[in-house]
Amino acid sequence: MSVHAIEFLQDWIGKECCAPSEAVKLDKHAETLAKRCAAKAAEAGIPLEDLQEEVGDIQDLIASRLEEAVEAETAADKAA
Repeated sequence: MSVHAIEFLQDWIGKECCAPSEAVKLDKHAETLAKRCAAKAAEAGIPLEDLQEEVGDIQDLIASRLEEAVEAETAADKAA
């Protein structure tokens, strides 16, 4: 995977994979975000294959990050 592809993916996920503000099915939300990520990567000249070379299925990665964000938000709410 190119350094450009890695940086793109890290930046995109950091900005876009936040706990949803409303109740949604995380798998559907992850699917939507994965499509947006692939489209933005294509606009930046990064083939989807380059992104998936190291991380596997982008949708799975995004779903995992969304779950982590929800868990972190839930933990923060409980601590407050």
